[in-house]
Amino acid sequence: MLTKDIINVEKIRKDFPVLSTTMHKHPLAYLDNAATTQKPLVVIDRINRFLKEEYATVSRGVYILSQNATQECHEVREKCQKFLNAEKLEEIIFVRGTTEAINLVAASYGRKFLKSGDEIIISEIEHHANIVPWKRLSDEKGLVLKVIPVNDEGELILEEYKKMLTEKTKLVAVGHISNALGTVHPIKQIIKWAHEVGAKVLIDGAQGAPHTKVDVQELDCDFYCFSGHKIYGPTGIGILYGKYDLLDSMDPYQGGGEMIELVTFEKITYAKPPSRFEAGTIAIAEIVGLGPALDYIEKIGLEKIAAYEDELLRVATEKLKEMDDITLIGTAKEKAGIISFEMDEVHPHDIGTILDQEGVAIRTGHHCAQPTMKRFGVPATARASFSFYNNQQDLEALFRGLDKVREVFK
Repeated sequence: MLTKDIINVEKIRKDFPVLSTTMHKHPLAYLDNAATTQKPLVVIDRINRFLKEEYATVSRGVYILSQNATQECHEVREKCQKFLNAEKLEEIIFVRGTTEAINLVAASYGRKFLKSGDEIIISEIEHHANIVPWKRLSDEKGLVLKVIPVNDEGELILEEYKKMLTEKTKLVAVGHISNALGTVHPIKQIIKWAHEVGAKVLIDGAQGAPHTKVDVQELDCDFYCFSGHKIYGPTGIGILYGKYDLLDSMDPYQGGGEMIELVTFEKITYAKPPSRFEAGTIAIAEIVGLGPALDYIEKIGLEKIAAYEDELLRVATEKLKEMDDITLIGTAKEKAGIISFEMDEVHPHDIGTILDQEGVAIRTGHHCAQPTMKRFGVPATARASFSFYNNQQDLEALFRGLDKVREVFK
């Protein structure tokens, strides 16, 4: 049972319309928050109002609708700066999501500054979005890709990481929190050691930003990125933070409108960051929707959110450990609200299918982390991931659903 009165979860649940709906005639227990989060009314209503009454292009019109939309996007950029505690507003780049942010850095920083023989370090339990761009870049430029191993609990083996760091290490790219296991990585130490050998560091914050307070100046990371849809905002919008001097030294990721100062057939000069990396019309409505999402979680408080989600994780972990046929995959000492597990003689997809019929939404599969699955010798896992709007009833629905799986398959 949940024992800590940290937030008023029942009041919060009323802000999320989907949580009062049913799935297969059962109350919805939405436990796939690591994939994407549900949206509060303040986000839904703000996007609807903007599209109905305020929509216009940005940075291009002298008419009042355009000026207002431009100002709205500027204010959301300011909220993102505050959210990450970036030093400069110009260090906040609007992208489509974490995946595009990482690809942008690989293309604009990696292609320009890395050369054959240079080394990139990632970890064994990264999301594909933080593997594929670096593997492609390594193949293209003759780089060496090194991989930090993990122990049986799903924790990075820091001693091995430290051994990997040399003067040839030019970039370290690791996740803040593993999307497949929930492991919280010691990113501050990872960043410190990387900087000691002169390497730059990118942190994939897709799972980090929604669940813990991020201060990019305190961390001293060179790049940090997250996705709006995992933080109660819309899809199609994300943030790349980069130290300004780095961004200013990088070439554009894409060419088009707004990212230039001057275009002739003889010469092109590029705009300063952030415009340099925001070719074309930005995702205006999505940016507008991200603003109230950040306001919403700031109002609750990320410290309270983290504490409550830790309580959900504790209760779910204790209960699942009592089940003889359940094996937890990833048991790190420092974890966020993600549990991956197997059930004896039942494929994860079958677990997910039965749970769906019982009104419980979880993720099954490799979670876009195939090397993680290979490390733990499993083809896939079932994954329940928690948010501050989940309650005891959601957990009970999960446990009852697993009982139903046993009835069907055993």
